[in-house]
Amino acid sequence: MRQKECIAVLSVLSMALIAACSGEPQRADSPSGAGGEGPADKKGDITVSVYDRGNVPASEGKIENNRWTKWLNENGPANVTFVPIPRTDPAQKWNVLFASQSAPDIINEFDPNILNPLIDQKQLLPLDDLIEKYSTEYKQLLKDYPGLKKVTTGPDGKIYKIGRVLETSPLNSLFIRTDWLKALNLEVPKTTEELYQVAKAFAERDPDGNGKKDTYGMALSWRSENVIDGMFGSPGSSYGLVNDQPSRAFEYTRESVAFKKRLFDEGLVDKDFANDKNGAKARQEFLNGRVGIYPTYVGSWFEFTVTDLATLRKSAPQAVVEPISLPKSTAGEYIPEVQNPLQATTAINARVKDAAAAIRYIDFLDRKATGRTLLFGLEGTHHRLDEKGCPKPADPEKTKTEVAWAADFAQPYSRLLDGRCSLIASQFDPSRPEQKAGLEIYERAKKLYMDPGKKYRTVTLGEHMPTLPKELQTTLNTVTKDINDIWLKAVLGGSKYTADQAYQDAVAAWEKAGGKQIDEFMIDWYSTKKADSFLMKDLWETAAKQAEMK
Repeated sequence: MRQKECIAVLSVLSMALIAACSGEPQRADSPSGAGGEGPADKKGDITVSVYDRGNVPASEGKIENNRWTKWLNENGPANVTFVPIPRTDPAQKWNVLFASQSAPDIINEFDPNILNPLIDQKQLLPLDDLIEKYSTEYKQLLKDYPGLKKVTTGPDGKIYKIGRVLETSPLNSLFIRTDWLKALNLEVPKTTEELYQVAKAFAERDPDGNGKKDTYGMALSWRSENVIDGMFGSPGSSYGLVNDQPSRAFEYTRESVAFKKRLFDEGLVDKDFANDKNGAKARQEFLNGRVGIYPTYVGSWFEFTVTDLATLRKSAPQAVVEPISLPKSTAGEYIPEVQNPLQATTAINARVKDAAAAIRYIDFLDRKATGRTLLFGLEGTHHRLDEKGCPKPADPEKTKTEVAWAADFAQPYSRLLDGRCSLIASQFDPSRPEQKAGLEIYERAKKLYMDPGKKYRTVTLGEHMPTLPKELQTTLNTVTKDINDIWLKAVLGGSKYTADQAYQDAVAAWEKAGGKQIDEFMIDWYSTKKADSFLMKDLWETAAKQAEMK
């Protein structure tokens, strides 16, 4: 989950963010304030949650009291008290707040496994009437992006959540050192078998020409495994489609594990990959010029293609890195994970005392000018508008200190409200050679991966998968750890523990834990609710609409 929302909260220098071309936000009592009855200049009192990531500089105060909380109270339509929610374990905090009936009025939370049970428990407020009566900005957004209603509607057909619109783009990528391919007279691998052969050559045939056997064929840790699983169609702990039916697809995971085991057994990857929990070691080895094939999560395309590749070339001046399609496996051709374009972010507590003030505040956040200010700071102070009218940091250090941590205050804000300026491509300055090259890499990756003709490893994007009943979710959490341990044991176990044996053990563990009940739940959801759910066809329709912004 966290990987699906990290794009939206990266520093302003590296985000795929918005940019409005208008002036500073108007006050809530201006003619363009949120609609509704009663005097527009009368502010209600509300409480609003905000993630506490521990990243507010001491000089700026605390997440609940700083320059931006003051700005929001001065310029917004409500008197707001902010309630910090630890980002490391929000579920525990929410449980305490709701149990004590002290949860804030506006609940900013990405995780559907937290929000959806609250709908079932009648702890969230239906929003249809509120949006119709008091909203201007969000009501228009629902008209512009009808898919938003699918991702914010509860089982009873009423809207319970507020959603936002993001650019959909690749979250993962498979990079390869094409200078190494050229040095060894190899072609870009088109199948998983060819990928193995290239990895073997990169590890054994001295591709950097330094006379030492000091290179790895491929990275194999953290998100690297996700990419590899994806090319084999393995849905991991989720569900994929097999013969148009939700399935844990253990047979696909077996093939992925066999591939990783082969790499490990032959010494083509770092033998200590399993201890590289966050991928930091693999990243450093790549930047040091020692990794030939780099499957990875891309938090920021600008940072990777410009900053990271510049770092790589300090170690390997001749390095040339390109994204390639996920090679075809026995399960077919897949794309890596992509950013969720329609993301439910926010809800309103059913115990709210001033619901109109709450929805007006959300509407205020959904203005272009408000979002731009919270993401880029004040024009003239923190950013300037370039020739296209897009904000660019005026002083990177000032931005880092005063603005980069403020994005969570704009959690419900739809990044695409600012059109072309919000696209990842707008971060690059084509007049600078290194950024022009970075933009070309990103555009190439987008062309390769945003391909509706290829498969996706899960039924739909993670945030749009159904939430399991509590008892089934507990079962899934427990057995998932057990099964993951089985797969890892197979990769590390040599000839004593094969992928086939791991497959048999994983299936047995699943059946023993009661996995059949989860299978039945997922199959029933897909057969009865798929018309009302956000599936991959909806993703591609949304992506096509976004493509028109260029």
